[in-house]
Amino acid sequence: MALDKSEDTQFVRFWNEVLEPKFTKYRHILQGGLSRHSEAIIPNLPIKKGMAVLDVGCGWGDMSLQVAEMVGDEGRVVGIDCVDAFLEEARKDAASQGITNVEFRRGDAEVALPESEFDYVVARFGTMFFTNPVAALRRMRQALKPGGQMTHIVWRRREDNPAWQAAKDIALKHLPPPGDDADTCGPGPFSMGNQETVGAMMKSAGYEDVSFTRVDEKIMVGTTPEECVAFALAIGPAGEVFREAGEELAEAKRPEIEADMRAFFESHERNETGIWVPTSSWVITARNPG
Repeated sequence: MALDKSEDTQFVRFWNEVLEPKFTKYRHILQGGLSRHSEAIIPNLPIKKGMAVLDVGCGWGDMSLQVAEMVGDEGRVVGIDCVDAFLEEARKDAASQGITNVEFRRGDAEVALPESEFDYVVARFGTMFFTNPVAALRRMRQALKPGGQMTHIVWRRREDNPAWQAAKDIALKHLPPPGDDADTCGPGPFSMGNQETVGAMMKSAGYEDVSFTRVDEKIMVGTTPEECVAFALAIGPAGEVFREAGEELAEAKRPEIEADMRAFFESHERNETGIWVPTSSWVITARNPG
């Protein structure tokens, strides 16, 4: 399952070379926000002591470590991700917490996964970026033992996620949309927002008993309005618009874009920790037949 760097796809290289430094810079926002969705769900999943669990697109590994405690010493967790720097941090955190029943591997669910090895597969905000979603979801199913279950968390529709979409709408008031040949992180954060479409993908990938649960959570998108704007222009839909517009045009429009974004973020809830904006996800659970 290990992914050799010489075989990296353009998608994997883009994550390691372009996106990783930005994600690492804003880890405190990303990990804190994403975990609000998984923390609402993971403790209630039927993950039991002794299980073998695969975490696909594990990132910095915080959810892998949470699951490792759920399965106990008699169980094990494998977290896979294609970003080297994320995996390095995940291993450090596991060591510092003394968690020994978890392993972090370099891998890509679109290329290869083990087969018939796990009781449960989880993924948090990673499957939306699959360039071939049905094939990758099928690999995730095939990683399960017969009767095993999976749960993945994805963003719902654009209009349900102002924390991500509003900044893009502001950027598009001032800049052209990215072209078809733009460098991207994949199909995009809302590619699995439509329940009917994703339900069909899951069935095509061979799953049974597919169910959807909606989770609505406000997440902290910056400690100050300035950080909110910087975060929006670095990562996500607005960041892509800004990056693909080219430095000359983007910088020329930066003052107006930042002013509009600042006004948007200042209109939302603020407390001692930062500024909070609504997000909405689907928690999709299914079973491998057998």
